[in-house]
Amino acid sequence: MEKKKSSALSRLLGYAGKYKKLTYFSLVLSVLSTVLGLMPFVYIWKIIKEVIEVQPDFSRAAGITRNGWLAVWFALAAMLVNFTALMCSHLSAFRIVSNLRKAMLSHIARLPIGFADKTGSGKIRRTVTETAASAETLLAHNLPDMAGALTAPAAMLVMLFIYDRRFGLVCLVPVILGFAAMMKMAGPSMKDDMEKYQNALENMSNEAVEYIRGIPVVKTFGQSVFSFKKFKKAIDDYCNFCIGYTVSARLPMMLFTVFINSAFAFILCLALFLTKRAGYDRDILLGFLFYVIFTPSIVTAMNKVMFMSENTMLINDAMERTDELLNTAPLSMPKSVRQADGSTVEFKNVTYSYNKNSQPAVRNVSLIAKSGQITALVGSSGSGKTTAAGLIPRFFDPDEGAVFIGGTDVRSISKEALMNTVSYVFQDSRLLKRSIADNLRIAKPDATDAEILDSLTRARCGDIVERLPNGINSVLGSKGTYLSGGEQQRIAIARAMLKNADIVILDEASAFADPECEAEVQKAFAEMAKNKTVIMIAHRLSTIKNADKIYVLKDGKIAENGRHSELIEKNGLYADMWTEYQKSAGWKVGGNI
Repeated sequence: MEKKKSSALSRLLGYAGKYKKLTYFSLVLSVLSTVLGLMPFVYIWKIIKEVIEVQPDFSRAAGITRNGWLAVWFALAAMLVNFTALMCSHLSAFRIVSNLRKAMLSHIARLPIGFADKTGSGKIRRTVTETAASAETLLAHNLPDMAGALTAPAAMLVMLFIYDRRFGLVCLVPVILGFAAMMKMAGPSMKDDMEKYQNALENMSNEAVEYIRGIPVVKTFGQSVFSFKKFKKAIDDYCNFCIGYTVSARLPMMLFTVFINSAFAFILCLALFLTKRAGYDRDILLGFLFYVIFTPSIVTAMNKVMFMSENTMLINDAMERTDELLNTAPLSMPKSVRQADGSTVEFKNVTYSYNKNSQPAVRNVSLIAKSGQITALVGSSGSGKTTAAGLIPRFFDPDEGAVFIGGTDVRSISKEALMNTVSYVFQDSRLLKRSIADNLRIAKPDATDAEILDSLTRARCGDIVERLPNGINSVLGSKGTYLSGGEQQRIAIARAMLKNADIVILDEASAFADPECEAEVQKAFAEMAKNKTVIMIAHRLSTIKNADKIYVLKDGKIAENGRHSELIEKNGLYADMWTEYQKSAGWKVGGNI
């Protein structure tokens, strides 16, 4: 039998630790505050009752002052108890939210890098931030309100029937009608609507992140309308859903508002009816006045119940998304750790898909990148080059086949050993807003200044360091200290040199280099490749012309392989790519040369 899933609240309280007691204490105090908050209505009614009973000789009204002060003291006590309840709920909520965020971020840190590519950084960010925000709102505010909102109807039922059952029954009519209208909006169907709403919001968040990241390319090529299309569609989908749901909830919301605010009208009609039948009656007048004073609290209680159900569905949906993230399995850790015997990289019948329902990004790939050689992966965009390279440091694991380093399956190598063995220079080499030395020490925290300078020199970064005001201690991004794309890539290469890993993966590492800078980058590549296994991914075919082995990928498969001269002689796919590359390299504004 399938185990029943615990509620969102119980799962949240699992992160409370010893602070869970504060949550329960806040609920008790909230119930007490609600009961105390109803008492002033009783004493105000007693004042009115005494005034009516002693008229016209008001000097006999001896209890007015006492009842007035009791109403004040009960109101103050209700405020003080409610404040204490909120203090307890907030202390517990902040600890739970803190632990929840730590749990999510800790789990994300153990997930493969490819998880962010498949899921989308916008979705991950929103799951972490929005779930925490929803949890804080529920635990700090909604939960105490919920306890009070559930207590208020019970207390009201008692009070409604103590003074006059006729008026009490009439007061229940708008409550029942308002509850029926509320269920039309916040009933079981709202769960599906809430999921659709969150999906639309999540999709819009993802597209916004991707659009902002692509703004430099959009502005460069003047494709703003075209590039905005997916983002605009996400906005339109969100807008259409919100408008559609709002329109569907318009009538129920209107009826709910009318009914819960119409208790006075029902009471007045009953009072007129009873007065017409029995004439003036002091008991009828007193009952009428009591319920006129008391019924406004019905509106407050019903509004809390309505928003309570909505917020509960929000947190349920948020926790479902949190569970989806936390249930994403991290990369398996080897039970018996093995050491790689050398740095030769080998793929054996490797297949990988980003999603189960999508076409494989890499299909049945087998290749060898030998130690001490430069191996290149080339092909058109989407051919699987970057995906194949990402399988080596286990950004994700293959669905079929295996990747070996030194004859050892990478899944049998410890995470620390694998990260020490492989160095990866990304196409977009983002540097932190810290000093150059700090950026390089990410690769080797205990590196000396001499080691850093040596790596920068070998990476042909000497000219960069010389022109900076504080040399390697210059903080990037401050006081006008900015680097070009090519310069950032050279710094990233220096960082990889400092790491001194046996395997170096260069993913379009010269993509942002201008012709002058590219020559320096190529020299840095040659320096890095000494006694290393170097795997290069490149669109600029000139950068891999001298590679020891070139693998040409198409649609995730290896179409050709060999040295540059061999592939040219084959006159196949690579030869066509080379011809097109030479044409593009020789193109200038004003015509070909």
